Amino acid sequence: MPTILQPASAATWGLTALPPLSLYIHFPWCVKKCPYCDFNSHSVREGVPEKQYVDLLLRDLESCLPLMWGRQVNTIFMGGGTPSLFSAEAMEELLAGIRARVRLQPDAEITMEANPGTFEADKFAGYRAAGINRLSIGIQSFNADHLKALGRIHNDEEAHKAIEIARKHFDNFNLDIMYALPKQTLEQAMSDIDSAIAAKPTHLSAYHLTLEPNTLFHRYPPALPDDDAAADMQDAIEQHLAKAGFEHYETSAFALPGRRAKHNLNYWTFGDYLGIGAGAHAKISFPDKIIRQMRYKQPSEYLAQMAAGNAVQTEEKVTLEQLPFEFMLNALRLIDGFDIDLFTQRTGLPLTKVIHEVERAVTDGLITRDLHHIQPSERGRRFLNTLLERFLPEQ
Repeated sequence: MPTILQPASAATWGLTALPPLSLYIHFPWCVKKCPYCDFNSHSVREGVPEKQYVDLLLRDLESCLPLMWGRQVNTIFMGGGTPSLFSAEAMEELLAGIRARVRLQPDAEITMEANPGTFEADKFAGYRAAGINRLSIGIQSFNADHLKALGRIHNDEEAHKAIEIARKHFDNFNLDIMYALPKQTLEQAMSDIDSAIAAKPTHLSAYHLTLEPNTLFHRYPPALPDDDAAADMQDAIEQHLAKAGFEHYETSAFALPGRRAKHNLNYWTFGDYLGIGAGAHAKISFPDKIIRQMRYKQPSEYLAQMAAGNAVQTEEKVTLEQLPFEFMLNALRLIDGFDIDLFTQRTGLPLTKVIHEVERAVTDGLITRDLHHIQPSERGRRFLNTLLERFLPEQ
């Protein structure tokens, strides 16, 4: 339930209720940096500083407490990097420390990202016993050649073995699958989706491979399927997953009924989140402002700054001009769109603030709307960046 505030004065901006709150924890190390990855991840050289990092994460969380007094944490997401490089004992210590410091919803969704090359049966049994109740597994492909092209440390056999271990201990897990891979055909893309469905996950994330700045692939671009071929893959994937009973509820997210990712839904509905760990981001609402924070990105710098009691590298207030775009950047990724009331609840602004942009998008066939609801059209979903640009603040 949101924290209810006193109504704002008509003469001032303000939220009448604080949104739900989540916790994101970043683990910046991985075995090897993938050539397409633009996340804050760094190859392990001499092992991860497990004990030091867990201690500093909890100290980081303590520094956040004044920002969230009285608020409940509804979901936790451990991302990376590769959180599964850490032991089950480290995760148990971390989660126990979190529970001792914050009011965690009793049945909170607690997700950990894991890569197949790090799967060991006993280790994952320990994660489940520690309280992690959802996995997100970075499969990317079941094709050995494509895995090699993507620079993944696992092969197709290890991908299937990881799923077998996950299914034994977790009844709720996501598989990440990528398409439009180097030299990939439509048939190969659909073979990956068939293998993913056969693995019986509760959730699938199907991402179009993009060449992000500051990645090896951006510097040395591989041969990728053209736009028409990639669009054919996307259409076929969406249709195939629908037939398999998966609900397409966000641009790249598909879930069995009742298994939508609660943590990610909080992002997409412009909820609040604390972010701890190297390079983690946070968005926190108050009655009279919304702030964003970013932690120091380089692991060594984060460790040094956090040891000195200062993890936050930047903090800024979101301006009223930025709020509509920031809301739309998230909510328009939802296939079903959002209730108009949600815009006001999360931003403190009336829809009239962006009514001109909304009406233009309706005229151009990018969204549909009625008195209560706004939804991206099929055209709007296909040209999402074009739709979002309509809400950028004027420079």
